[in-house]
Amino acid sequence: MQKAKINGKVWTFGKDIDTDLIIAARYLNTSDPKELAKHVMEDADENFAQKMSVGDIIVADENFGCGSSREHAPIALKAAGISAVIAPTFARIFYRNAFNMGLPIFELKESMEISEGDEVSIDMDAGTITNKTTDKVYNFTPIPEFMQELIDAGGLMNFAQNEIKG
Repeated sequence: MQKAKINGKVWTFGKDIDTDLIIAARYLNTSDPKELAKHVMEDADENFAQKMSVGDIIVADENFGCGSSREHAPIALKAAGISAVIAPTFARIFYRNAFNMGLPIFELKESMEISEGDEVSIDMDAGTITNKTTDKVYNFTPIPEFMQELIDAGGLMNFAQNEIKG
């Protein structure tokens, strides 16, 4: 089965982007993805939700998603239309929550070589991230097959429903 290719414009963030920067605690009185999306990354860049476009990609430095274990962070990113996040490392609970929510994330140690505004293409079959702006190709850490199945299904809940239906 051929996996998806993801193409998008890059928005960059530094290291240790915690879940409160992804979606501030003051917005956690709702779990409505559309409402969360309006405030995604607001405390890191107050106009991010207005500037970004559906399909854009976040590239960050190490330890993306550190902080609390709440699922609101990957929900907000996905609902806003972020198609993927690329970073050298992810906080473990965010890593798992992202896959559970169907948000593709990619570990790439050279992530900070990619600049804001660059256009990138992620080929999950080839295991490559191509910076189309600079023509540089990177190999990312492969996603385990069972985690890829969660992404393909759109998240854990959809995966489970598909399994039950047979």
